[in-house]
Amino acid sequence: MLPRTISLSLLIFWQLTMFGASSPEGQDRIGAAAPEFNLQHWVNSPPLEMANLRGKVILIRWWTDTCDLCAATAPALRKLQEKYETQGFQVIGMFHPKPAGDWSLQRMQDAVTRFHFTFPVGLDGDWSALKRWWLTGGHRDYTSVSFIVDKHGVIRYVHPGGEFHESNGSPEHAVCERDFKTIDKTIAGLLVEN
Repeated sequence: MLPRTISLSLLIFWQLTMFGASSPEGQDRIGAAAPEFNLQHWVNSPPLEMANLRGKVILIRWWTDTCDLCAATAPALRKLQEKYETQGFQVIGMFHPKPAGDWSLQRMQDAVTRFHFTFPVGLDGDWSALKRWWLTGGHRDYTSVSFIVDKHGVIRYVHPGGEFHESNGSPEHAVCERDFKTIDKTIAGLLVEN
């Protein structure tokens, strides 16, 4: 009887873990004021801080040059920037090398060039901004997280990592397409808010 009780307990624990006994990852950040970046090195921009971005809707994406999921998401970031940039929207990339601390400005510039990023990209070489924004406060499955911040500097959406993009025809990427559409819709809705 004891092995069956243990098995049942493990099954219930697994279901609660897999299917959400608690809120989805990242929901603890919704409604919080976006932290400052406090980063010195930037490509395609002078140093930026959230206080200087008030009045814009911002999508911030942490990414790195060795991440296939980040590479798959790069075209979506470029598309969103192009689609909404004249409406008060800004994509900001946060380059966080893996492992933390293993960086150079040339490595970041090479990655920005390879992904064809023309939007601002900050170097989070020691992951200090990533820790403030994401890693403290709970278990996180990914570091390639994305945030959408409204015109008042409040976090309104979190994509907890992995990839998002338009359909590539593969059924395995249906969630990626769904997430891209949700992000697109969220941006459009926030741009019309005061």
